[in-house]
Amino acid sequence: MNVNSTNFIYILSSFLVNKLDILYLWDKRELMKITDYISNSIDRLPKGYVFTYTDLMDEVNQKEAIIKALNRMTATGKIMKLSKGKFYKPENTPFGYLQPSLKQVAKDLLEKNGKLTGYLTGYSIYNKLGLTTQVSNTIQIGSSKIRPSIRRGKYKIAFLRQKNTITRENIPLLQILDTIRNIKKIPDSPLEASLKRLRIIIKRLSDADQVSLAKLALKYTPFTRALLGALLEEAGNKAMKELLKNSLNPITTYSLPGKKPSLQSLINWNIQ
Repeated sequence: MNVNSTNFIYILSSFLVNKLDILYLWDKRELMKITDYISNSIDRLPKGYVFTYTDLMDEVNQKEAIIKALNRMTATGKIMKLSKGKFYKPENTPFGYLQPSLKQVAKDLLEKNGKLTGYLTGYSIYNKLGLTTQVSNTIQIGSSKIRPSIRRGKYKIAFLRQKNTITRENIPLLQILDTIRNIKKIPDSPLEASLKRLRIIIKRLSDADQVSLAKLALKYTPFTRALLGALLEEAGNKAMKELLKNSLNPITTYSLPGKKPSLQSLINWNIQ
């Protein structure tokens, strides 16, 4: 190799090194710019809000850079990781960081493009209705389509079949019906106490909601319809008695083990 060739290789190497340095500095500045943009976007989010990198791509379309920035913020504690690809803005309290609400954890499974696809039910609703004080790591979702259970962070998400059309207006009624259907499975809640509480809840509903409740129940199990009939009767509403009675086999009996003196109407609905 002659001197000219050596000089050429040296000059080329120096050019490539400088080029790489320039690219490195450009990438670093670009990442800092993206990090600043994402940091400002997160600052505007409410505490406990769950998001993914796609929520931040309106103005920034560099996926890898966004993910790097999010991972850096996770390491510093600015945000926390819920599960793979999902982050949330933590709320710090004297007792530590709060977890996001169950609705935030599962929101992409409850609504898509403004259309309802499911609703929270089961354990979280038992607690909300005052039937139990237990808090579960299982999130149950009522949905028209059943799919396998999934895990999201510490939570297991399970899906329950809902045959009625789901609307924003009827979700509270569907949650009551789901609770009646699963009354034997409510944790840390004696049956008698659950019946008393459900009777109060139903009695407080408007007449129109009680009618809607009975109509929605027609797509539930016979046991659910029978127990709802007894609860409505105890609540003083006998208007829906014929509708629910006609949907049941008059000779079928339904088992409800445990103390039940608070509902005298159970016998009228073949509940033993």
